[in-house]
Amino acid sequence: MRIITLGITCGLLFLSLVSATACGQDTELPLVTTAARQPLEAQVKRVVQALDEVLGAPLPAEVKTQLGAAYEMDDGAQASRAIQAALDPLCLAFVHINPESRVKVEAGSAERELVQHGWRTFLVKVHNEGGVTAPMRVLSPNAPVPSGSSNHPAPDVPENPNTRDQWLAIDVVNRQPLNARLSGLSLEYRVVALYSRDEGDREAKLAFDVGQGTQDLGFRNEVNLLFSAAPAVPVTLEVVDENNKPTTAAFEFRDKLGRVYPARTRGLAPDFFFQDQVYRHHGESVLLPPGEYAVVCRRGPEYTPVTKQITVPEGDSHKESFQLKRWIHLARLGWYSGDHHVHAAGCAHYDQPTQGVAPEDMMRHILGEDLNVGCVLAWGPCWYFQKQYFSGGLHPLSTPDYLMRYDVEVSGFPSSHAGHICLLRLNEDDYPGTTQINEWPSWGLPVLKWGKEQGGVTGFAHSGWGLQVPGNELPNYNVPAFDGIGANEFIVDVTHDACDFISTVDTPAVWELNIWYHTLNCGFTTRISGETDFPCIYGQRVGLGRSYVKLKPDEPLTFDAWTLGIRDGRAYVSDGYSHLPDFQINGLGVGQPGAENRASVLQAKSGDELKIKINAASLLGEEPDEAIRNRSLDQQPYWHVERARVGDSRKVPVELIVNGIAVERREIDADGELRELTFDYRPQQSCWVAVRIFPSAHTNPIFVEVDDKPIRASKRSAQWCLQAVENCWNRKSPAYRREERADAKSAYDRAREVYRRILDEAHDDTRN
Repeated sequence: MRIITLGITCGLLFLSLVSATACGQDTELPLVTTAARQPLEAQVKRVVQALDEVLGAPLPAEVKTQLGAAYEMDDGAQASRAIQAALDPLCLAFVHINPESRVKVEAGSAERELVQHGWRTFLVKVHNEGGVTAPMRVLSPNAPVPSGSSNHPAPDVPENPNTRDQWLAIDVVNRQPLNARLSGLSLEYRVVALYSRDEGDREAKLAFDVGQGTQDLGFRNEVNLLFSAAPAVPVTLEVVDENNKPTTAAFEFRDKLGRVYPARTRGLAPDFFFQDQVYRHHGESVLLPPGEYAVVCRRGPEYTPVTKQITVPEGDSHKESFQLKRWIHLARLGWYSGDHHVHAAGCAHYDQPTQGVAPEDMMRHILGEDLNVGCVLAWGPCWYFQKQYFSGGLHPLSTPDYLMRYDVEVSGFPSSHAGHICLLRLNEDDYPGTTQINEWPSWGLPVLKWGKEQGGVTGFAHSGWGLQVPGNELPNYNVPAFDGIGANEFIVDVTHDACDFISTVDTPAVWELNIWYHTLNCGFTTRISGETDFPCIYGQRVGLGRSYVKLKPDEPLTFDAWTLGIRDGRAYVSDGYSHLPDFQINGLGVGQPGAENRASVLQAKSGDELKIKINAASLLGEEPDEAIRNRSLDQQPYWHVERARVGDSRKVPVELIVNGIAVERREIDADGELRELTFDYRPQQSCWVAVRIFPSAHTNPIFVEVDDKPIRASKRSAQWCLQAVENCWNRKSPAYRREERADAKSAYDRAREVYRRILDEAHDDTRN
């Protein structure tokens, strides 16, 4: 028995190209006598080109010699038979499509050798009597297919609930120079690549079709094949941080064809099938077949990615080492990163396992992204399973520098239509008098009040949903429909002092910031916090949206200190690639106790000079990433430093914001260096002041009360808020329970009264 392999330089795709005799199988596939010579030769040449140039898995020299001889034959029928004689022994299956487009299949002669955590490539012979030009699909209960795959399953194909049996991945190769669809020729050869998660003998059921309803009767479109998978090589990963201390990092392995290893479709916790990367602690290993790989090692946005080419030789083991380096270290400056909204169940987690993943898996991701605080929120999906991890305190897996705690997102609950709510720092996670989530209130205000009564920190999640407005201006005076699950009821709840923050970074920046700017212009002091909503809005990694919270000098990192920093606004939000620490006005730091011991409140006289200081840093690549910066602001990634790039330069703008208006602008080099910037401003009326790099980072405000007067910055903002209450009531109230509607109406009426009073007191516009 001879296995033709390509060594370690051919992209780790192997073709089972052995004769039937060599395999010990004497199966001869049916001869197709109706194949026209010229189009068959052209199609076969494209297959050979794809194997050579795209897949890196060329045919054996003797097979190419046979094909070359066939091309030279004068007799077309003889040439067709010679082509089939050369390629048929290399086929995994023979697919027959009858004139009624019914598909049946029989096993071919190719050696059924796979490799653990690697791909091997096979031919499939297709006899197409029906002249079908649809794509050919290969489905299997042993191989779940990722969404978006060209080999997508029909809606009526059930998923195999037993993930242990799902050891296989299938790729019907449709890339150029091959066609995505069958040609309609009576004979052609297709290419199929198979990936094995496991080693050893494994049986797979493969089902072929060309669309719904084309399967032949009696399951004749299915074939059961026994494969044997050679073991992969355990590769030990040594990874140390900037201090040469062992750490955890994200590793992304790709072969020359760009394929991800281990295959995403085969990922099981702690590896998530919807991510390209896997997370490994120092000294842990990953299984890779022998070959060459491009490796990217990351540890969150404060580290510079390490890229490396590695070669995994055949053998029992291998070792690779990685040294990480930071471009910035915010925790050393007293600013600690956190993502207040990640999940261990639901959304991308739905597929497997059904009850979500364990705390050990989530902690691995928090460590691997250098996220100082990770808030894992149980919500509707898997609520009754995941809530077992809630304790009202830190999870035991936490370390002094990396904290994980389980809390609650009110999502999938009766009030969800009014806006999803994040409840942090809870002592109790069951609403009083309830045992099931469908018994919770049908509107948000009672839930927010209950959270705050027990000392919690409360806010709205993915704020922009339902607050879509046309245009990119801020403030934007178009009033949204209030028809989503973001910070919709916030427009009412803020007047009841029930909401500590609204979330940012995981929905379009204009939609999030607009409602916040308008309420700040009316004198409310709700803060912002950064979130990812992993793995729902973003599944790439935790911490894509972050809050950086300032702690006191020598103060240890605690969950209480961090979440209270969110509440008090002692924080800025960021994508991790732009930073705005140490914002202060006249010596008062953001979030610090000011006038009457109120956080971030500064008193001044009309015309007094405000001395504004901030440190700013950002990191951009040398060349623009056109794929990101050319997208509209309502396309992911919503917050990203590339969107802030000034032209083709490596600069970003740092803007001073007063009452929602950019009144001054500096440009800094986005080279990773932290720079101190100063601004001078003389307010004529009370105002809120913030700094932003749009849309990449934004500070919380400092509130400047001029001549002891409250902030009433804009009649247009007050009118916007008043109309917003009406839109919210019209949209949300029909879903409030009948018995709760009177209390809700009373709360809305109070909000109307508050905004009317503010409208009477407000200035004509937002400018000073």
